[in-house]
Amino acid sequence: MITEKDILAALQRVPGPDGTTPLPQSGAISGVTTVGSKVYLSIAIDPTKQMAMEPMRRTAETVLKGLPGVTGASVTLTAERAAQASAPPPGPKAQAATRGEGIPGVARIIAVASGKGGVGKSTTAANLALGLAAEGWRVGVLDADIYGPSMPRLFGLKGKPEPAEGKKMKPLEAFGVKVMSIGFLVSEDTAMIWRGPMVMSAITQMLREVVWGELDCLVVDMPPGTGDAQLTMAQAVPLAGAVIVSTPQDLALLDARRGIAMFQKVAVPVLGVVENMSYFVCPHCGGRSDIFAHGGARHEAEKLGVPFLGEVPLHMAIRETSDSGRPVVAVDPTGPHALAFRAIASGVMRALAPGSGAARAMPKIVIE
Repeated sequence: MITEKDILAALQRVPGPDGTTPLPQSGAISGVTTVGSKVYLSIAIDPTKQMAMEPMRRTAETVLKGLPGVTGASVTLTAERAAQASAPPPGPKAQAATRGEGIPGVARIIAVASGKGGVGKSTTAANLALGLAAEGWRVGVLDADIYGPSMPRLFGLKGKPEPAEGKKMKPLEAFGVKVMSIGFLVSEDTAMIWRGPMVMSAITQMLREVVWGELDCLVVDMPPGTGDAQLTMAQAVPLAGAVIVSTPQDLALLDARRGIAMFQKVAVPVLGVVENMSYFVCPHCGGRSDIFAHGGARHEAEKLGVPFLGEVPLHMAIRETSDSGRPVVAVDPTGPHALAFRAIASGVMRALAPGSGAARAMPKIVIE
């Protein structure tokens, strides 16, 4: 198994940013890690010298790919273009124009996001994907929640992806949905102590080095918050839209508001808001309790002018099926809880339909 010591020893042959000092002694390495037989390296550089540093990046990547036991390597320059003090921030049209190209065969990519953790985002993403599949769409799920991958457990999947031609990976499949997750490549109890560049590289590779085939929609389960992963996804591919998941209480809604604002700033349409854990019905007496309050997400969506996709109750059946790797939409597709998710899926399909205002043409890449 490749070690960090092996990686740094090999990189001694690569001159650092000054052109003389070996890269490991230059102080420019900001992160190095391995996932299985793949190596991820990030190099911090002066943002004004990005083009000049590209040969160094390519050399480092070539050296790492040549190491025994390494099947792939990704080297990233961790610097952004210096902002021009006199220039205003780019508007939505400019941001959309610089967004990355789509994934061959994938018609639409949507993000399922939340401002904070613990609101049931991953469970919603899994059941939304199954709801879209129940409507006849060919669907894949990318688990981009690097620090807390949940899709292997939610879909009851174990094992590693099989290699495919061109050093790509085949996604695993369950209930007719293709699934890729970092959780397939590391053990369930591994702590992913990665810097931002490593997260961005991993997400990019899982997007583009996976044989997704022909999909009507790729559902991306985002990590909570508004950080590197969200920005990477918004910039790396032409997202067709984002679904925001929140619970009804004020604290969750504050974070959901930030999530909506972030996607709007990077010119990604917000397809709608889902209120999860909306209410609880006692299985014994039938009485209803609004544990986290009720209706807050609907009111927030109305206030911000974005669609409200629906509410999902807090119920033991949803928790039990999720924990057992048998999502409720897959095992009880006509039950009341599955129908709630399927209604949300129908709302997403309507929002993505041509002429809805959310659907849009793929933006072109601008190279400067």
